[in-house]
This record gives sequence, C-alpha cells and structure tokens, in this order.
Amino acid sequence: MSRYKRYEKYKDSGVEWIGEIPEHWELNKLKRLSNIITGNTPSKSEEENYDDEGIPWVKPDNIQDDGTVSETKERLSVIGLQKARLIPKNSAIVCCIGTVGKVGFTQQDCTTNQQINSIIFERPSIWNNKYGFYCLCSSKNEHEKYSNKVVVSILNKTQQGNILMPVPSLKEQKAIANFLDQKTAVIDGLIADKKKFIELLQEKRQAIITEAVTKGLNPNVRMKDSGIEWIGEIPEEWEVSSLRWYISIKSGDYISQENIDEEGPIPVIGGNGLMAYTNKANCNFKTIAIGRVGALCGNVHFIDYPSWITDNALYITNLRSKLCIKYLFYVLKALNLNQYANKTAQPLISSSLVKSQVIPIPPIIEQTDIVNYLDIKTAEIDDIISEIKLQIQKLKEYRQSLIYEAVTGKIYVRDYAID
Repeated sequence: MSRYKRYEKYKDSGVEWIGEIPEHWELNKLKRLSNIITGNTPSKSEEENYDDEGIPWVKPDNIQDDGTVSETKERLSVIGLQKARLIPKNSAIVCCIGTVGKVGFTQQDCTTNQQINSIIFERPSIWNNKYGFYCLCSSKNEHEKYSNKVVVSILNKTQQGNILMPVPSLKEQKAIANFLDQKTAVIDGLIADKKKFIELLQEKRQAIITEAVTKGLNPNVRMKDSGIEWIGEIPEEWEVSSLRWYISIKSGDYISQENIDEEGPIPVIGGNGLMAYTNKANCNFKTIAIGRVGALCGNVHFIDYPSWITDNALYITNLRSKLCIKYLFYVLKALNLNQYANKTAQPLISSSLVKSQVIPIPPIIEQTDIVNYLDIKTAEIDDIISEIKLQIQKLKEYRQSLIYEAVTGKIYVRDYAID
C-alpha cells in the first residue's frame, strides 16, 4: 500500500486485529455503535407466513463474496413479518452460525434467519453505516475468535457486541467509505469480467467435447443421422447404443465422519469430486464417478487411482471392451446428466437412468484418438482457467487488504471525503 500516504502519528490500539491506529482515533464496542438483532424463522408449516411477493427472507447463502445480497427464494408475507424482525436497508448482516463473520450490506428492507445477526446503524452522528460495514468486513477473524468452537461455530449477539471497532471522526469515516466504494467497485468489476471469461472458456470446453464425441476428428468423413436428438449426425461407421448393454454401475458406500480426514493415502470421492481422505479404498480400478444426489447430481469425475467412493455418487464397476472408459467419461460430460435428474426437493440420478442413455460408439481405435485429442484440448483450457482463478484470488486478497488498511487508518484517504 506504499502508493497511499500515512497519517503523521500513530498509537497502539491494544486490539490484535486492529493493530496501530492514528493517534486521534478512538475505539468502541460494536454494541455501543449499533443495534444488533438476531433473525428468526417463522414456522414453515404455516403457509400464511410466506408469500412470493413479500419481504425478502435472507439466509447465509444469499450473502455474496463482495457483500451484496442475492435475490432470496423465500419471502415473508405480512403475517410472517409480524413474527420476524424487519431489517432496514443500509444495514450490515453478519453470519454468526457456521461461516462466522461473512458480511453483507442490505440494499432493501429485509428479514433474516437465525444464522444471521443484523447490525443496524442507529447512531449516524458517530458511526457511518458504510464505514461500519467495511469494518465488519475486516473483523472476520475477530468474529471467529469470539465464537463458541463446538461442532458448528456459533457467535451470539452478546459476544459480537463486545468486539471493538476503530472509530475515527465522522468526516473521516465518510471519506474512507467513499474511497472503498470506488476502489472495490473497480476490483469487483475486474473480478466479474474474469468470471465471465471463465464461463466462456467452460462453454468452449463443453462444445469441443460434444463436437469430438459426436462428430469425430475427421471433418471429411461421410455422416449419417443417428436418430438421437442430442447426438445429431455421426460418422457413417459409428454406432449408437444404450449404455445398459455396456456397463455395470452401482452406488458408492457410506463412510463415517470419524474415518475421514484432511490428509491420508486414499481420496474420498463424493458427488462433487474429492472431498477428503481415508485409509481404505472401496474401488481399486479406473472408473467414472457420477454425482447421485443433490444439486451436484450428474457431475462426472474420471478416477484412475485407488479411492473410496461415497454413497453420494454412482460409479462404473464393469465395462465391455468395446468402450474405452476415458471416452465414456467425455461422452457423459457431453450428456450433461444433471438435466435428467429427478427434480424433487432432493434431485436424484439413478443407475437405471444412466444406463438408459443412448450414446455414440465409434471404433475403439477412434475412441482412443478422440481421448488423446480431448485430453490435450481440455488441459489447455483448464490451465487458462486455473490461471484466471489465481488472478481472481489475488484480486480478492488485494480487495480485503485495501479495506483493512483503510478502516484501521494504515492509509490516509481524507481526500475522498463527501459532504
């Protein structure tokens, strides 16, 4: 942050997360600067509590990394609102159960569930709401320190209220908030552009896979109609067939929490791929794992190492020699199995559904050529995506560092004051 000036004199705040602050700044407890309100959940069994056109009911998943609050799936009716606590716009909301310290800023009146404490800025003469929001963004570790470390981290509003905050003059607070609004908007724009580029690369990746497994690699080959809508035309020498004649597939096995760890010799594979490690494998051969249940059902993972595949996934246990397993992996990628999931409260993909899929089957030598081609092409795209993700992570780290430096007075930003 050497590009920014510093204040002339500093003092030790005596608070670890804040460090030194400008000599004329003060400290105060959060409870003396705001009103802290814990949310709640009106009974789900009483339908009159909820209304699609009602007041947003915010949960932790609605709080985004940049502090914005996404559109809520559930809203409270006038009746439900009487059993909840209305949070005015321009308040901060902080997750205090689970992901403790995750912070959002409300752009409209809303309500929250009991996992969220709302910070209502009721003393505008001493604490600016946007400056307060940025202070909260920088105090995540302090929130975690105050929380009860049980199975799930919990921070009640009494504990939260005792967290000390840096308090400069109101004019400086407004200057800092204005500075951070401008700077974070630029950073967030860069991050959004990079995320969009990743989406485009992922679409390109998917298109390359689909083209290769349905049309082959020779653009001059004679084609024929496959009779299958998603496949379209295929090379004349290819076949189409139901997977039921080529594979055996089963659900993975349950593994208890006590048998998994963050490290170990055997990867544990769930519906979204690698999730942990263990000491024993239930699959010692090359296979394909497919997410079986939940929002991630249909995700496809190629496994070429000993692993424990959980009951949240299906996996191929036997494959006829007419099919190359890595080629089948790419075909399943092209299929986008999630679209066929049983769309209930808990989306589900069954082994029978997978086996019922009709796929293109080229000669085995051509399958190998397609796999080699796709391994190279997808690796190239994946490398670019990994680099962009690293750039996004660095931007997020810079954003967080800039917020911290500004709200604790490590940099001088009075020139950004607003009247």
